[in-house]
Amino acid sequence: MTNDVLRLAAELMAIDSTSGQEGEMMARVCLMLESRGWRVKRIPVTPGRMNIFATCVREPLVTLSTHLDTVPPYIPPRIVDDTLWGRGACDAKGIAAAMILAAEQLRERDCPVALLFVVGEELSHDGAHAANEQPGTSRVLIDGEPTGLKLGLGTKGAMRAVIRTTGVAAHSAYPALGDSAITKLVALLHELPSLALPHDALLGATTINVGQIAGGVADNVIAPSAEARIMVRLVSDAEEVWGLLEKWATGRATLERGSLVPAMRLSALPGFETTIVAFATDVPELTRWGTPYLYGPGSIHVAHTSEERITRAELLSAVGGYVKLAEAALAIDRR
Repeated sequence: MTNDVLRLAAELMAIDSTSGQEGEMMARVCLMLESRGWRVKRIPVTPGRMNIFATCVREPLVTLSTHLDTVPPYIPPRIVDDTLWGRGACDAKGIAAAMILAAEQLRERDCPVALLFVVGEELSHDGAHAANEQPGTSRVLIDGEPTGLKLGLGTKGAMRAVIRTTGVAAHSAYPALGDSAITKLVALLHELPSLALPHDALLGATTINVGQIAGGVADNVIAPSAEARIMVRLVSDAEEVWGLLEKWATGRATLERGSLVPAMRLSALPGFETTIVAFATDVPELTRWGTPYLYGPGSIHVAHTSEERITRAELLSAVGGYVKLAEAALAIDRR
């Protein structure tokens, strides 16, 4: 049983847990936590996938939580000097390792702490949805994401959507006989950066990412259909943005709305630096777990990239930071 936070993170990263394929990861973590003296509850999410809720007392009051799924592609861990590289180093298996060691320190101090590890954060937040259906006693939720060891005062939301265009197939040698859905889609997407979208004084600008494009049937066929998958980073009410998108697409494309995570404003605590983050989290889906705080080591700028990494110093600071944050937040809640 290792208490080296860097090597514990590497052990977690050695198991591929790309979103939707977290089964082996969660089963192994259950056994690992049980061997470290935690009482583990398995929370079913979908067949073969589950969340983990680990407790040390009957009625925990503060919960350290993060996700154990990762984005593709899987990149195995490697330690070079005191830096851990690979998928999940900072988003969020390094965070999970720091939380485990912090929780064990809190347990030794008789703090009523629990650990909640969920699946599906990178896609649909279905793990957080399942966790929120559980009755609990937690009064404080500390969600772990790479915030550079600063408390997040706010997070942008996220709304997924699919844009679809239709055309008329024809032999590509005779373009006048067809109508290209791809040409229509490209023209639409070219307009996205110039759309007038909401801006918030705290959270900043609404942004849109075109994540995937598909369409057509062959090089020598005018494309009869095309689609693009987008993610909107929200700073305001989702309905306001959806209305603007519908107006933009009317008569030219159809829109299919996907998963939604609202923007959030969070609390500060004395003694902690603060920041604003542009990414979405599980926090809006965990409404039954207490007052939320967002904090973690690592940089979001290397998460989801081939350069994802975290240092031993960052992880050690996070262990102490989670202990300090849990005790401070619990003290405020008890007033």
